[in-house]
Amino acid sequence: MSEFPSKVSTQTSSNEAPSAPRSGVLGFLRPDVDFLRTIPALLMVVEMVLGLLVWALIADSQYHSSSAYNWVMFVALFCWLVTLILFVIYLLQLQRKMTFIPWSILLFAYHCLATALYITGFITCAASVQPTSATTTIYNKRAAASFFACLVMIAYGASATFSFLAWRGIGSNAATAQA
Repeated sequence: MSEFPSKVSTQTSSNEAPSAPRSGVLGFLRPDVDFLRTIPALLMVVEMVLGLLVWALIADSQYHSSSAYNWVMFVALFCWLVTLILFVIYLLQLQRKMTFIPWSILLFAYHCLATALYITGFITCAASVQPTSATTTIYNKRAAASFFACLVMIAYGASATFSFLAWRGIGSNAATAQA
């Protein structure tokens, strides 16, 4: 028994060279490339691209005369901006600096809210499309906006599912979920 402490080594080694601290004001803002390979990140990119299409098509279709399209424009812009902000936060790993915010609950609540908003936006946009012979380009833009709003609604629903799984810790190790 007296030989036991001399046989145990507690030193660890690493193949990585020690990294020099980054200089500059924004040196701590290092993009997380691994985040871009995850399904939630891909869904956020899909939501941003399709959401941009929705609000660009509505904005280009002279929506000012219809309060229904005002609502769709609000939903599209609001969700697009919030998703963009959340994407940048996760890409730059700022959520690790703001540990006082329960990110998994916040993301789940936001994705549920965005899904509900896009359900109402899609239904409103689709119900307000009225074909007229004089303005076929406006009709085509509004119909396309309805289609893309449906796709964004599905993407936010999928994000809500993944956010729920992350929040509840389903499919992950309990030890790594705490980190």
